[in-house]
Amino acid sequence: MLVFSGSSNQPLARKIARSLKTRLGKIELSRFPNDEARVYIKENDPGSRAVLVQSLSHPTDRHLLELMLIGDALARLGVKKIILVIPWFGYSKQDKVFRPGEPLSSQVVAKILQLLPLEKVITYDLHNPGIIKFFKCPVMNMSGRRLFNNFFKKRVDSRTMVVAPDKGSQNSIKRFAQDLGGLAVALIDKERSLVTGKITLKGIDQPVKGMKVLMKDDLIATGDTLTEAAGLLHQQGAKSIEICATHHLFVNGVQKKIDQSPIDKLWITDTVKLKSRSAKLAVLSVADRIAWAIKTRA
Repeated sequence: MLVFSGSSNQPLARKIARSLKTRLGKIELSRFPNDEARVYIKENDPGSRAVLVQSLSHPTDRHLLELMLIGDALARLGVKKIILVIPWFGYSKQDKVFRPGEPLSSQVVAKILQLLPLEKVITYDLHNPGIIKFFKCPVMNMSGRRLFNNFFKKRVDSRTMVVAPDKGSQNSIKRFAQDLGGLAVALIDKERSLVTGKITLKGIDQPVKGMKVLMKDDLIATGDTLTEAAGLLHQQGAKSIEICATHHLFVNGVQKKIDQSPIDKLWITDTVKLKSRSAKLAVLSVADRIAWAIKTRA
């Protein structure tokens, strides 16, 4: 079973193929003079089943259309079942209709994807697991929790405290702390202006002086919450500050913000292709877990 990849995250696709002891299928991806996507599968017989890997990261719309064209080309070559791997599911934050006149965008994307002959969909840390119900095929929503648990169990001790950067992450942070051996938990009191979007941190409910602080999130986009939280923790005397997050969507100069912040280390996964380098940035790969999911019955 060959692994095919769009342009959004070919390094991860190659790792998945290696883990499956197969290879990447040959694809020629280009653009027509009018900037329309052009796809050519350079395999005479891709088989009856295939894996297709594509994160719906920036530019999201371009990557979505490219995914659909690759899937259609595979189907026309005789592929009957596609295992679709979407490590970062774009539009997953648009999971509700907040006012009349808006679309339910995540459902629209799910409907578009199901034009392909899907055997199952594999994704990572959906912003809202309820999106699964938009699919008629099986969906495996993998979690970065196991990956981070296994990694940080070897790095934490009695002087490590897990901090929730806001109330919305409190339950997830408590589970994470419990997984790591029942570490102490603290909560930052945060407010965001509904008018300006400006974040105000009012304080933290536990002393962190001399503690090694660990924060966790499912994704980082603007980085405002985490960098502001790190500033507060530093002021309060935290010995070190490390953050782990599954998806690094990095917009508006996030890496520069992180580099200039008191954050000591940011641990991310490769669900989204890494486009920046920094001494503060380190990557844990999800390739082996995705390969396991591909081989597992949903």
